[in-house]
Amino acid sequence: MAIRIEKKIVDYKVGKDETQPVQPAPAANEVQPATQDNIVHLHEKLERPDMLIGSTYKVKTPLSEHALYVTINDIILNAGTENELRRPFEIFINSKNMDHFQWIVALTRIISAVFRKGGDVTFLVEELRSVFDPRGGYFKKGGKYMPSLVAEIGDAIECHMRMIGLLKDEGLDEHQRKLVEEKRSQYESALETAEAEDPDDFPAGSQLCLKCNTKAAVQMDGCLTCLNCGESKCG
Repeated sequence: MAIRIEKKIVDYKVGKDETQPVQPAPAANEVQPATQDNIVHLHEKLERPDMLIGSTYKVKTPLSEHALYVTINDIILNAGTENELRRPFEIFINSKNMDHFQWIVALTRIISAVFRKGGDVTFLVEELRSVFDPRGGYFKKGGKYMPSLVAEIGDAIECHMRMIGLLKDEGLDEHQRKLVEEKRSQYESALETAEAEDPDDFPAGSQLCLKCNTKAAVQMDGCLTCLNCGESKCG
């Protein structure tokens, strides 16, 4: 039914559907259930808090007499709730060596921008670790091969992501661990002059394993066997 308006309109408001029941207002001390709308996600418009927690990693390479210090700061999302998350927010790299200053500053700004963008940032680890130095790589402590300085920065980022739970350390299963321990004990018992070594170190003269990039492959029973991941040419 049409209604004719004969007077001047001075105000208006949106009418409500009176057929729907009115929900009572919650009490002041009543705890509201968590909804998807209350969850804060990491995105580029999220403002930086005044204080962030983080970790600093020392990167010592044979390429320079001065070490690099990689600092990764994290932001805590939805603190105190079941949806609490710790995610990397920014990265800083500092060193006394100024030879790489320009590209290191550029790299930190790009990585920090990717962190703040949100989403899955774990791909950065693989991208950085696949950068090769045309002059050749080097072995870090423990026998792990690093193809470049950028790759070792990626290794530090991977270590941090595993610490905060962003990357899961799958490791070896029970059968593989048993096989590695058995092979290692066989090799050490076969040495004529056994010396007390760090359990994390591998025997001198070990070769590079092409599977885990660790200098831990030794000749056993005519086959090259890795004492770190169990890879063997004999299957």
